[in-house]
Formats: sequence, structure tokens, C-alpha cells
Amino acid sequence: MHVHILGICGTFMGSLAILARALGHTVTGSDAGVYPPMSTQLEAQGIRLQEGYDPSHLDPAPDLVVIGNALSRGNPAVEYVLDRGIPYTSGPHWLSEHLLPGRWTLACAGTHGKTTSSSLLAWLLEANGYNPSFLIGGVPENFDISARLTDSNFFVIEADEYDSAFFDKRSKFVHYRPRTALLNNLEFDHADIFPDLAAIQRQFHHLVRTIPASGRIIVPAAEPALAEVLAMGCWSECEKVGIGSDGEQADWRAELISADGSEFDVFHAGANVGRVRWSHTGRHNVANALGAIASAHHVGVRAADAVAACADFAGVKRRMQLVGEVHGIRLYDDFAHHPTAIETTLEGLRARVGKAPIVAVIEPRSNTMRMGVHRQKLAPSTTHADRVFWYQPPNLDWSLDDVVADAPVPAVLSRDLDALVADLTAQLSGGEHVVIMSNGGFGGIHQKLLKSLQQRWQST
Repeated sequence: MHVHILGICGTFMGSLAILARALGHTVTGSDAGVYPPMSTQLEAQGIRLQEGYDPSHLDPAPDLVVIGNALSRGNPAVEYVLDRGIPYTSGPHWLSEHLLPGRWTLACAGTHGKTTSSSLLAWLLEANGYNPSFLIGGVPENFDISARLTDSNFFVIEADEYDSAFFDKRSKFVHYRPRTALLNNLEFDHADIFPDLAAIQRQFHHLVRTIPASGRIIVPAAEPALAEVLAMGCWSECEKVGIGSDGEQADWRAELISADGSEFDVFHAGANVGRVRWSHTGRHNVANALGAIASAHHVGVRAADAVAACADFAGVKRRMQLVGEVHGIRLYDDFAHHPTAIETTLEGLRARVGKAPIVAVIEPRSNTMRMGVHRQKLAPSTTHADRVFWYQPPNLDWSLDDVVADAPVPAVLSRDLDALVADLTAQLSGGEHVVIMSNGGFGGIHQKLLKSLQQRWQST
């Protein structure tokens, strides 16, 4: 079968293309932005890519067109598909028909931590001989690819609550029908498609409705928004997880040994099943680990073996990824784009580095940020930094001036990327931990800053 994917260079759609190719299909694709690293990853798989959405890309007509959720009516390729009657579907629905039936699907959902949790869960299964297939909205360092297909019965998927396509406004995860569902947390997000938290909760309950009675839901013990979802009706086994006092009545509990979360004991049904010692920081990552361990245990992994495998989890690209060091200045790339994620990431780093200076460089660019929904929470989210450099992207619909004015730590605002790099280069003196936060490319600031710092210290 010839499958053509519109919007193929998105992380989800690109991963889907890899899986379709692994099934033996001829796969081609179009996108408005065909560039590395996704373009090179796809081309290495024998997938031909075309720039833009010219209808000629669909001539001769493929057997099926998979349409990404970033495309809408008025797109020339979409209009051509509809006019010519070419069979089409959404990415999540294609997965539900062609890959997931007959497999034990483990889905990781929630506002935060989906990518890390699904990457860690895939690794825990891999380390214990389960050889899972997976589709993840990032690149796990243990696998160095965002998706793979094996002959295993187990499939790990990052379960996103974003909508499926312009013709299907249900959340993606409704299509996946998991047997194991890890629900990490739930806050208001995606303001471009959801009017309020209650609307997201309804979608999460649609997911809960698809889980069989013999399936299992893993959920935090202290997460009111998810408790409200389960109160709408729950027909499956449910296990609760928690850290410290939050886990006193939970099935799985973590007790911190080190304040930064790099070492903690895991308890199951009151018994200590092992100690995690790893390179990751923050209570949020402890929570991610606890949920992944409980999920792996559901399919048969011994709790002690899952705990032991955490030590070799290499993390995920763009999740506090160290990208370079110059003159003792360490630069990290992080995907945080929500106030909660900004705060927990900086809190985890603060616990690790103590009094060493932390500099946050933040670009608010998600659709929700662009609408200004979380603007009142941005300034308080940076409390654990010593200094903050805010960048105002051109398409942000409101000014960050008030965020800077309300900052709990020294903060500056820049509207020019080159000026921001120059300002950072001049002010960094050595020994700082610089966290660059954005869910986009941020204009290549990571390498620009590294190069500028190298030139500065080479000339002194």
C-alpha cells in the first residue's frame, strides 16, 4: 500500500511514518517545513519527502492519505484529497486500525511528563527482555529513535490529549484503547482547542471508558483533577502512586533519599522494593519513575527489576539535555513550555546544584502561551532561578513586560535573538547553569550561545 502523510515532519506523524514503513508500506510525505533532524531520520528509512502542500504530490493518487492535526480546510492538499475522493484518515485512527489491535498497549497521558514517562517505560520493558514497540513524542536516548516496531506483544505510546484531525476533534488517545494507562497529572493547557479544564477532563474520561475491566489505571494519589475524572465512572483496576506524605495511602510510594530526586526508595504495598540511583533530578521525575515502574509491573516486570533498570535510563533529548560547557558554564536544552514545567525543572536543578547560579532563558511560544492564558503564572514559576532572560517571539500576541516587572528574581526582556546572545555572553562569568526553555527551535540559540561563549573565552 502507498501511504502519503500530510504534515509528516511533526514528531508524531514522523514516528507514524517510520512504523508504516516498518510494516512494509511505501511511504511518502509532505510538510511545510522539511528539515533535520526529522527529515534526515525519515529519509534514512527510505521515505521520500516533499516541501509544501502542492496537490501534485498526490498524483498519482496514493492508496491512503494520513492527515496531521496541524492541517485544516483550505489547505490545497486537503482540498485536493476531498475533491478527488482519495481515502484519508487521521494518524491516531490509522494506528488503531493497523498497529494496535491484538497488542497490549501501555499509554502514558497527562499534561506533563508524557514523553519522559513513555521513554522510561519503554526502557524498563526493554531492559527486562520485553522488546516493546513504541511511539514517543521525543527521542529517548536509550533508543535514539522516536518509534520502532518489533514482534513483541507490547506497545508503549505517548498518549496526547490534543485533537486527532480537522475532521475528528476527539483527543488522540481515545483511539489507543490501552490495557495499561498511566495518567501523570492534569492541568489546563491547549487553550487553542479546549475552553476550560472541564473540557479536558471529559476527554480523559473518554479514555478511561476505553480501558477494559482487566486493565489498569495508574494515577497520582494527590491529583484532584484526575480524581474528578475517575469519579465520573471507572470500570478498571486502579493503582495510586505518591511521593512522601502524598503516598501514605498509595499502592506505590517513593521516599526521597536526596533532596534533588536523584536517589529515592520505592515501596510497593508497604514493602521496600529497591532504591533508584540515577542522573535525573526533580520531584516530577521521581513521579515519572514511580508511574513507569507501576506500569511495567502490570505487564509482569518484577518491581525490583524495574527499579534497578532506572539507573540506566539515559533520558530524552531536549529534557534537561546538556548541550555543552564553556568556562564552567553549563548549557541545558529543555522543552518546558508551561509554568508548572518551568517551575519543577528549575526546582529540581536548584536541589542538585545548591547555591550555584542558575540562569533561565525562556521563550514562551506554545499556542496556549501565545494566547496569554498562563501569563499570570509565568513570573512566579522562575523563583528557583537567580536570573531570567525572557525572549519575546514575534508571534506572541501580548507583551512580556508585565512578566518581567513582576519577576521574583532579576529579569530582562529581549526582542532580538542576536542581542540576547550578546547580552548573555557578556553577563555570564563562569560556573553558571544556563537552562534554555522552549518547545521550538528558539532560533538556534543553543549553538549560537555556545559559539559566542567559546569565542569570548578564547580571546581572553
